[in-house]
This record gives sequence, C-alpha cells and structure tokens, in this order.
Amino acid sequence: MKKFLEAGKIVGTHGIRGELRVESWCDSPEFLASFKTLYFGEGADKIKVKSRPHKNIVLMKLSGVDTIEDAELLRGRVLYIDRADVKLPEGVNFVQDLIGCKVVDADDGSVEYGVIADVFKTGANDVYTVRSGEKEYLVPVIDDVVIEKNVEDGVVAIRPMKGLFDDED
Repeated sequence: MKKFLEAGKIVGTHGIRGELRVESWCDSPEFLASFKTLYFGEGADKIKVKSRPHKNIVLMKLSGVDTIEDAELLRGRVLYIDRADVKLPEGVNFVQDLIGCKVVDADDGSVEYGVIADVFKTGANDVYTVRSGEKEYLVPVIDDVVIEKNVEDGVVAIRPMKGLFDDED
C-alpha cells in the first residue's frame, strides 16, 4: 500500500496573502482541513499548513507562500497526506486502497466478478464500480452485499443481489 495518498488539488487562490483554494478528495473538507502537514510529490516535499473548510472546499495557507503571485504558481498541484498521520475506524478503508481489489463471491471464492475501478458516494451508501472486461457493474456497499474487505490481500468478498451480474428479473 502506498505511504502517501492523494488528498486534494489546488484549484485557485483566495485573497491577496497567498491563501489557496483546495478541492478536497477526502470524505469531507473538514477531514483535509484537520492536517497540519501535507506533502507535494508523493512525499518529496513536506509542507506546514493552516486550513479551514469553506463550503465544499478548503482554504489553505502554506508556510512560505505569502503573496497571490506565489499562490498562483501552485495552481493544479496535488497535495498528499501521509497514511501514518491517519487513524481510520475499524472497517473503513481509503478509496485508493480499494481500487484494484478483486471482487469475488463470498460463498464461492473461485467466482471472480471483476476489479473495483472506482468508488463513489450516493445519499445512502457508497457504490463500487466493478469492471470485468468491457462491462461495468454497480455494487452497493451495504452489509447484505459486501461481506468482507481485505485490502492487504487485494480482495473484496460480496454476496451479490439477484440480477446484479446477470439478466435475471
């Protein structure tokens, strides 16, 4: 698993004192704003930050960036977090760890449905986009369907609802 994870992207400036507008790729802007240290270049450059959530973005002040001109040069850069700085609750995974996991049948592990290609949120639950060849399937992340996640081994075991992977009614 990667030590440094993509957390957001600098999309613009805010004000004239070097503050940045950051699009959060985390569960919430509040989560990203909680970090005091972020990184550029997958950990190559350590940055001290002060942040606050603002609507659906994060307003961020980076150490050493004090003018709008300095801030403008950073537009488009990706910010990373160090996995070691985060304590996730039991059963919660980083999306980046789930992408690429094989999806297998929980009752018959020899049946492989495909690979997780994306994870997105809905109002009620997350949904895995499972790709098998040219086909894509949407798998709801609910307890009745997702039985076990083992990101260390790269496997997610599911018990699919009727009709999810076939044309049954």
